[in-house]
Amino acid sequence: MQYKLLGKSGLVSELCLGTMTFGDDWGWGAPKDTSRQIFETFVAAGGNFIDTANMYTNGSSEQIVGELIASDSRSERLRQRG
Repeated sequence: MQYKLLGKSGLVSELCLGTMTFGDDWGWGAPKDTSRQIFETFVAAGGNFIDTANMYTNGSSEQIVGELIASDSRSERLRQRG
């Protein structure tokens, strides 16, 4: 994974994990188990830049992302970014 300096945030991965389809509240998208697999693969590859919004899958995406970050010890660098 390559990184870029993003202001005072520090180094962020050049690749961003888009999470608009984390959760299947809209009748399509990735269920929680699949979202976990995607997230774990991204973090294992060194990713630390995640796109999310409170409107993605009616808020389920943010809930899933928050739970994944909180439960994954490898993602400590994600929690530190704020």
